Amino acid sequence: MKITVASAELLSVQDKLGTLENGKLADIIAVSNNPLTDISSLKQVNFVMKEGVIMKLVL
Repeated sequence: MKITVASAELLSVQDKLGTLENGKLADIIAVSNNPLTDISSLKQVNFVMKEGVIMKLVL
């Protein structure tokens, strides 16, 4: 089980958080490279979504 899913269930907020689904809140970012192998990729964020609303989109 994914950490975010388990955490949402533990806090009894799985109806709003924990997975990326329509109708749920989401805070996510997108970068060009894998941040696990290239941490510097977090300096160039291409996409930001906060509470399900797109805040930044670089095409």
